[in-house]
Amino acid sequence: MNQDSVVGTAKNLGGKAQESVGRAMGDAKMQADGLINQAAGTAQELYGQVKDGASEAAEAVMQGAASAEDYVRQTIEKRPYTIAVVALCAGWLLGRIGRRGY
Repeated sequence: MNQDSVVGTAKNLGGKAQESVGRAMGDAKMQADGLINQAAGTAQELYGQVKDGASEAAEAVMQGAASAEDYVRQTIEKRPYTIAVVALCAGWLLGRIGRRGY
């Protein structure tokens, strides 16, 4: 939970309290301000949740990339001649495609 989520929740609760007081006192402006603060708090809270989700997704992608890098490194270390032949064939194919004018 980040700062935006906490502040948003606090604004939302404060807005609910303000709306309740406005309703009890019969003050339409205070009631409307409470609703506005609730909406702003909810928006900030949702922003914080999205921010947390994006951070978690980025971390998962970085872990996946590290795993892929480890796999490729281990494969190259275990089978260097196979990788060299595959690279040679890929280069030859790219060269052939380049000659045809594609």
